Amino acid sequence: MHGTIETTFRVEWRPIIELQCHVLEWRRLAQRAAEPNVFYEPSFALAAADVFGRNVRAGLVWSRTAPERLLGFFPARIERRRYGFPLAVLVGWTHPYAPLGLPLVDPGCSEAVIDAWLEHVQSDVRLPKLMLLPYLPAEGRVAAAIDAVIARRNGRSAYYAPHARALLAPCGERASYLERAIDRKKRKELRRQRNRLADRGSVSTHVASSPSAVASALDDFFALEAEGWKGRAGTAARSDRHVAQFVQTAVTALAAEGKAQVARLCLEEEAIAGLVTLRSGGNAWCWKIAYDEQYARASPGVQILLDATESLLGDPCIARADSCATPDHPMIDHIWRERLSLVDRLFSPGPGSALTFRFACELERARRAALQIAKATRDFARRQ
Repeated sequence: MHGTIETTFRVEWRPIIELQCHVLEWRRLAQRAAEPNVFYEPSFALAAADVFGRNVRAGLVWSRTAPERLLGFFPARIERRRYGFPLAVLVGWTHPYAPLGLPLVDPGCSEAVIDAWLEHVQSDVRLPKLMLLPYLPAEGRVAAAIDAVIARRNGRSAYYAPHARALLAPCGERASYLERAIDRKKRKELRRQRNRLADRGSVSTHVASSPSAVASALDDFFALEAEGWKGRAGTAARSDRHVAQFVQTAVTALAAEGKAQVARLCLEEEAIAGLVTLRSGGNAWCWKIAYDEQYARASPGVQILLDATESLLGDPCIARADSCATPDHPMIDHIWRERLSLVDRLFSPGPGSALTFRFACELERARRAALQIAKATRDFARRQ
């Protein structure tokens, strides 16, 4: 098998910031990937690398045909002391603005490409033999391919933090989705809230999709976010000029490819809610939402989400949309009724040492428990 992999594929491990020269092939892979991931699109990932990409590299799997084709993209960083002492782990690249760790693989040879990457990890003495993929869909073509490859390679696998977030994946009549998803009493209340807004002036939704219009709409979005709870918590994009620049660069670059929109709910000429939606392949991501809290009684965030949902349902090119929301979200869970199941997956690329893997599993559990305690303690202190 090893010889076959070497003659069929070429694998390299490159810093993410050096991949500008491969953008064309990278973009082609993203467009045809077995499962799309907008956060690994070059326009998004290269912009994010300046802020969140320290020490991030990518495993690139190339065909040996002429010309070469990029068949696999596996971004990760080596965490050499994840558990407080020298036991290194190769961790898939996610960050607060990219909650999906799904690698890009060619749909025609997914298992072979994943096998080639794992063989490279197994044989390269510079790479850890423990791998962690956060925010990996628990089901789907890529998850099934990883399962099959790990089984063939006699690898080991463990799962952490299983959870589900709201997903829009209409299977029946798309035009009546919202009517089925939201009960009559709630729909009536939402209409009443919309009318309450209209009593103050004209209410309209404007969608920016060209790069220049998106750049202008993002200014309104940043302002709304900064004036809300994220601004008070110091987590709004505008709180950090580097983060704000990354968002502006990534979203306008995606807009130039027809993969990003910024919707604004306006009362007269004033934006009172904003929603940033990203796209890749047949998928969409409702990435960021903000609203003016002085209009909270009229639920402007829900209103703009309803408008965006109708738009997504009316677009036959969109098969499903990921909410990017936390599990059990009090707002979107009652509108988008499907769920995307996610896990953090720790595994070894080959048989390795059973004892080492079990030890790593226990360390990972302990690490997560300690982080949960620290978070609970911090939240308690803030409430006092």
